[in-house]
Amino acid sequence: QVQLVEAGGGLVQAGGSLRLSCTASRSINSINGMGWYRQAPGKQRELVTAITGGGTTTYANPVKGRFTISRDNAKNTMYLQMNSLKPEDTAVYYCIADYMYKRYWGQGTQVTVSS
Repeated sequence: QVQLVEAGGGLVQAGGSLRLSCTASRSINSINGMGWYRQAPGKQRELVTAITGGGTTTYANPVKGRFTISRDNAKNTMYLQMNSLKPEDTAVYYCIADYMYKRYWGQGTQVTVSS
């Protein structure tokens, strides 16, 4: 099993930055796929970005060039650096980890971007 704990959400003005973190309860050396989803009010949950164990990254078009995903295996932690935030980035952000053919989810952290 893997437990994921997110941190770093909050309220920020448009154009500002936030860094989210997701700490796993086990070594992420053994976890291949990790990523971030978000869900805005009234909308479906969507994939924002993902990173493999080898460091390959993918980004949804709305966040390309603004968000950066990374992982620190020594700290069992994944990060999401969010720059140039927009009001439409407002959502609950969830981290995920794919381990032993099962997907694990964090509890979510709220990000609110004011205009």
